[in-house]
Amino acid sequence: MSTVPEYDLAVIGGGSGGMAAAKEAAAHGAKVVLFDYVKPSTQGTTWGLGGTCVNVGCVPKKLMHYAANIGHTLHHDAEKYGFEFAEKPPQFKWEKLVETVQNHVRKLNFGYRTGLRSAKVTYVNALASFEDEHTIGYTLKGKAEKVSAKNVLIATGGRPAIPADVEGAREFAITSDDLFSLERTPGKTLVVGASYIALECAGLLTGLGFDTHVAVRSVLLRGFDRQCADKIGEMLRVNGTRFHQKLPTKMARGDDGKIAVTFSDGSADAFDTVLYATGRYADTTGLGLEKAGVQALADGKFQVNDREQTNVPHVYAIGDILKGRPELTPVAIKTGELLARRLFAGADKKMNWELIPTTVFTPAEYGAVGYSEEDAVQKFGAEEVETYLWEFTTLEHAAAHREKVEWERADDFDVDFPTSALCKLVTLKNQNEKVVGFHFVGPNAGEVTQGFAVAMRAGATKSDFDETVGIHPTDAEAFVTMAVTRSSGLDFVAAGGCGGGKCG
Repeated sequence: MSTVPEYDLAVIGGGSGGMAAAKEAAAHGAKVVLFDYVKPSTQGTTWGLGGTCVNVGCVPKKLMHYAANIGHTLHHDAEKYGFEFAEKPPQFKWEKLVETVQNHVRKLNFGYRTGLRSAKVTYVNALASFEDEHTIGYTLKGKAEKVSAKNVLIATGGRPAIPADVEGAREFAITSDDLFSLERTPGKTLVVGASYIALECAGLLTGLGFDTHVAVRSVLLRGFDRQCADKIGEMLRVNGTRFHQKLPTKMARGDDGKIAVTFSDGSADAFDTVLYATGRYADTTGLGLEKAGVQALADGKFQVNDREQTNVPHVYAIGDILKGRPELTPVAIKTGELLARRLFAGADKKMNWELIPTTVFTPAEYGAVGYSEEDAVQKFGAEEVETYLWEFTTLEHAAAHREKVEWERADDFDVDFPTSALCKLVTLKNQNEKVVGFHFVGPNAGEVTQGFAVAMRAGATKSDFDETVGIHPTDAEAFVTMAVTRSSGLDFVAAGGCGGGKCG
């Protein structure tokens, strides 16, 4: 008789998707084991149970974004609204922010451990790999162990990439894996990349008062709506983030302790911190896939069918390791839960990959659902697409008369403070102006976008938006009062002062 423990499901990866699938499977009577192990970052940073989102992603990022918004409000709005401070400006302590963020993260780590225990999921803090198609091996406290599983779910997620061809980058640069627990003050920071992670980090660092520079190769937020992406760049610039169309080619530690960076145009500068956010790779090496006959693509990701099966039918994959799928925490959670219900609850519902909402938490947040204007035109044809637009200044910002941040040295962005909100609906003329693209740049975009995502999934048309009574005065009100179209050629930029609604 075999002494190897047998399970209905073995989950490799304790991030949001893996834990959701494990707990859902256990709730339907499955015997489940979950493996989680954090490989140190290039700078030696590790963390607890919960995966990227909880420890080095969504949660600490949102908390620091909130802190940055507090800082911007204190420095730029508070006096206009009647607040006076004995000490001007109020002082910020990076160490205290990190302490607050990490205390909350550790609380979540503990909650996940107890949650798995309550769900009767066996949790193993060890690096797991296949020994054959049903056997998972691992080492715990120096002893080799193994389990057998009828089904295996790979949910190992991704990690930030630092290029090997930039001398000194892997030695001196940090990533988002390191930023949110960084013990020292970031100081003057160079962020390398144009992704949403790069811009979110740059935005929050600027808002916290650090001299922040972004090195980019080309356009910002590739894959997002171009007008909205440009708006995000505009708002970052006026808030003080400085952009450079060049990339690092070499890094070295100077005698003063700073990181001396040489750029592709031959210029050089020194920074206290360099943060890379140029992409992520699938964390699937070392899983022993070949021993189970599981095939991964050249980039380490998996091409699965509509039931999340790899080429080995009882081996599944979810989350950021799927090719061509959104790398978003709620997507991994939903996919994992649906998979567990199909395996152990007799359900048949599969993941719906359409109309997935998301938000970029830059200083001016950007929420989106569905098609960008460019993608809609490409798919349906320019003659079938009608875009409704409205650009205005948020009421609270208009009253405070926000101004762009002035730097001691010349900046390449010299305009008055722009309108701070942009609303866009992309519709299809031949489908009764069904809304297929929703885009909002402005405060609290995540909260605004979530509700409209439900309406879009229900098939809302422009007339449904028009017939909805707005909440006044709000930015979101603009979406139920929009009348200017792209094709009309009329000016869609309005003076601010009454939220997104009409004032009389």
